[in-house]
Amino acid sequence: MGKHQVKKRALWVYEQLMNEYPDVGTFLTHDGPFQLLIAVILSAQCTDERINSVTPALFEAFPDAKAMAAATVDEIRPFIKSVTYFNSKAKNIHETAIILDRDYQGQVPDQLDQLVKLAGVGRKTANVVLGQAFGVPGITVDTHVNRLSRRLGFSRQKTAEKIEKDLMSCWEIAHWTDFSSILIVHGRQVCHSRKPNCEQCCLTEVCPRVGV
Repeated sequence: MGKHQVKKRALWVYEQLMNEYPDVGTFLTHDGPFQLLIAVILSAQCTDERINSVTPALFEAFPDAKAMAAATVDEIRPFIKSVTYFNSKAKNIHETAIILDRDYQGQVPDQLDQLVKLAGVGRKTANVVLGQAFGVPGITVDTHVNRLSRRLGFSRQKTAEKIEKDLMSCWEIAHWTDFSSILIVHGRQVCHSRKPNCEQCCLTEVCPRVGV
């Protein structure tokens, strides 16, 4: 399939999914860039529902970078004890808060190269924050975007960074953030890993998996 055809397919998929999930947005409850950043760091290998259940108390105690930086890891840890890898995540969000308070006047930077230097922040986390907090287009390659991108023929790569590069070339830049979000929703609700619900899928017309 040529590049033009892949871009045409991508646009069609985007439009179909936007019609299917018109109200897609940020999955994590937060108030501002700092709280979003912390919530996304905590969400690695954990459900959004779990994160949303612990962050209200966490952010009531430590609402901004200065407050969290002034705390200790031992003070932070009890608030996130039900989150996967809570020990390492407590250290990461504390270290990130210290860096933000010390180097950025408590503000979250809006540059990818600065974000990925923070503790617990990779390209996926950085792109979520850039897209949702600052309106900077970015592609978030989580497990669902990884799986669906290959199933739909947007990429044959297996690593997140290589998949992101492929998607950048076939998705319209204005769609990057929302396209990532709607693929995540579709992966959670319909295109499951082990047993995709193809009968309920709005993309069967172009999905190679069902022979179309």
